Amino acid sequence: MQGTSIILFCSCLLSILTISFAADSIVANQTLSDGETIISAQGEFEMGFFSTSGIPSIRYFGIWYKKISEQTVVWVGNRDTPFASTSGIIKVTRKGIVVSTDKSTDGVIWSSNYSRSVNNPVAQLLDTGNLVFRDENDKQNFVWQSFDHPVDNLLPGMKLGFNFRTGIDSYFSPWKSVDDPSPGNYILRIEPNGFPQLILYKDSAVWYRTGPWLGSRFSDQPFLRSNRVYTERFVIDETEVYYSFDLVNSSQSPITRLALAPTGDSRRLIWNGQNQVWVAYLTSQVGDCGRYGSCGTNGVCNVNKSPRICTCLKGFHPDIAEDWDPARSNGCSRNVKLQCGNGDGFLKYAGLKLPDTRWSWYNLSMNLLECEAKCSKDCNCTAYSNADIRNGGHGCLLWFGDLIDIQFYLDDGQDLYVRLAASELIDNRHKKQLLIKLVPALVVLTVLISFFLWYAYKTKRLKTSGKAKLNERHSLDLPLFNFIQISNATENFSDNNKLGKGGFGTVYKGILEDGQEIAVKRLSKDSRQGVNEFMNEVSCIAKLQHRNLVRLLGCCIEEGERLLIYEYLPNKSLDSFIFDKEMCQSLNWSKRYNIINGIARGLLYLHQDSRLRIIHRDLKASNILLDDEMNPKISDFGLARIFRDSETQASTTRVVGTHGYMPPEYAIDGQFSVKSDVYSFGVSLLEIVTGKRNRGFDHPDHNLNLIGHVWRSYNECKLLDVLDGVILESNDHRHEVFRTTQIGLLCVQENPKDRPNMSSTFRMLTSNDALPVPKQPGFFSERINHQETASSPRAFSLNTISVSFYAPRE
Repeated sequence: MQGTSIILFCSCLLSILTISFAADSIVANQTLSDGETIISAQGEFEMGFFSTSGIPSIRYFGIWYKKISEQTVVWVGNRDTPFASTSGIIKVTRKGIVVSTDKSTDGVIWSSNYSRSVNNPVAQLLDTGNLVFRDENDKQNFVWQSFDHPVDNLLPGMKLGFNFRTGIDSYFSPWKSVDDPSPGNYILRIEPNGFPQLILYKDSAVWYRTGPWLGSRFSDQPFLRSNRVYTERFVIDETEVYYSFDLVNSSQSPITRLALAPTGDSRRLIWNGQNQVWVAYLTSQVGDCGRYGSCGTNGVCNVNKSPRICTCLKGFHPDIAEDWDPARSNGCSRNVKLQCGNGDGFLKYAGLKLPDTRWSWYNLSMNLLECEAKCSKDCNCTAYSNADIRNGGHGCLLWFGDLIDIQFYLDDGQDLYVRLAASELIDNRHKKQLLIKLVPALVVLTVLISFFLWYAYKTKRLKTSGKAKLNERHSLDLPLFNFIQISNATENFSDNNKLGKGGFGTVYKGILEDGQEIAVKRLSKDSRQGVNEFMNEVSCIAKLQHRNLVRLLGCCIEEGERLLIYEYLPNKSLDSFIFDKEMCQSLNWSKRYNIINGIARGLLYLHQDSRLRIIHRDLKASNILLDDEMNPKISDFGLARIFRDSETQASTTRVVGTHGYMPPEYAIDGQFSVKSDVYSFGVSLLEIVTGKRNRGFDHPDHNLNLIGHVWRSYNECKLLDVLDGVILESNDHRHEVFRTTQIGLLCVQENPKDRPNMSSTFRMLTSNDALPVPKQPGFFSERINHQETASSPRAFSLNTISVSFYAPRE
């Protein structure tokens, strides 16, 4: 804590000593020393030397926002050549901008590297954040500009792309870490070969791609809608190809940027001036189907078909005939080889992310019929599609050879026409013709069968109301297992296969016939999780796909049973580790910090990045499961609530959840929002760092709960006394442990308005930005010691919460 105070004092002192030039430019024979800056004309951006909070002794030359409280660096010049002194100077020569140190023996630290000379050189910082080098008498033509050399931020008006005339390749290269601006493992650039698309490389290998630009969006963004903040554009012409975005209203739109994190995740960030934080408007993460070529050639990835997310295009078969594993396969091969000129045709696939276009051909003026004709005449053409989806579609895009990296979407995907042999198409046509002939005859029969099925269904409903209610009110968009299959997998729900038991029922381990391990949640007949909660869990989690959410494989609603079949996670739940004296020894700080960040990522997805905004309402250590690598996965969505886009909070008279994890506004008034989950996350975080349960916490000096005890210790600078000794064995991480504990206290503040949202929480966890001072947490008042009071309890039950009131004896 003392070292942190010294760093903060030095940072404040450096800020006081910083001198800003009134001008926005540097001319020849003028220098800018460390501690001096120039500011753009309207005060939007500032340029000079800076240090990261993690390594304050190392200096960089860069540009950052001027008008926001949180220093956000958007460009770095000498990211590969930092220096450890405050003797840096910036000067302008006839050949460019030069950074050097007056004590350096190596000469120039960084320069803009322009080969020709300029008679009247000037370096100017524009209000767009662009640092330009030009002739003082020519304000229109820039000899060099920082916008041509992005780092990890794309600002409005900046181009990400390739200029064929100049050879300039403007690409993203994010920081190695939050404290190290040097280039990391990822590069995001526009691939100009074929039909241009954005590709994310990791260590020079393709890691992810957006697919081609379809006129209004990239192919991997089927759910993207227009907004009031910014507009996007993608330009393809003879001189350049690039992506850019502009603010809808430059004077009224909030500060916006597109940033690439050290992890390779891209985020559209908007500055929230009221709360003084960056808010993620849109986050792109590489999921199961996002990994490039996850299903091999001619394979389609579909996250909604879990656990078998890979299938072949029609007319293709897996290279491995049984138990297809894309990790061991090259994908799919044709059932029948193409015979050009002998009746080959095309089969339409709807709702796709288009295949890799690096080896494609395109023409933006053709229509779809002309495109089909063009592909038909070329024996090497294997598929075609519209190049632009606007106004009904136009333009032509052709593929040659195998198709790779295809993904299926439930809504708004693109149409793709794949070439198949004549025999494959004939089989499909015969089937369609047969159906057309049979339809008139089948209509009456279908109506009769439907009537009898409906009658049988209504009859059975009286006996198995749980199953009938599910079928009557919902359509399950996930696999249905039969009861015998699950019974065999769990050895008839043997006690030897029991993994755990709760208020809802019992969880069993099972092994399906194909060898896949599963976890079966079997709701007891008198379970507190009724039909509504069961269906809620199915409908919520079936639509969610994230690496930090447990994967639902299917369900079973036969024989009056309500069974949920999940992926099996061998390390069970988080509480079995952190609250066990022996098991907790295996959880060092690195593992706990990874678990905390994983839970935060999962909640951020639920609150902001998923198609549905979901409030979990029962986040706790026992509902955090751990895979074989100790990665956390949020589970148990029985009490979750789906919010519409316009909803921010709701209320209920039926308060459900777990005592000790519920915030005051929910437990007392029934009001819940995303801030309710933030509170539960904060409680879980404090439990992870202390190794103690909040509920039932006991201390000899007071009757506070765990969060009250941590808050009091924080104010008394005694955090070392409350943290789990396992994570304090090394001094290397103490600052990070203290910081994380402070974030936990910010999450459990009594007033929900004071708590950060998950976007801000995740940012605090993954950066070294200054933290606000936490206020009093919820339920801070000391509890009554049951052994010391002579009062008589009068208890009542409020759903799943047991509450007791005490009155003094008269």
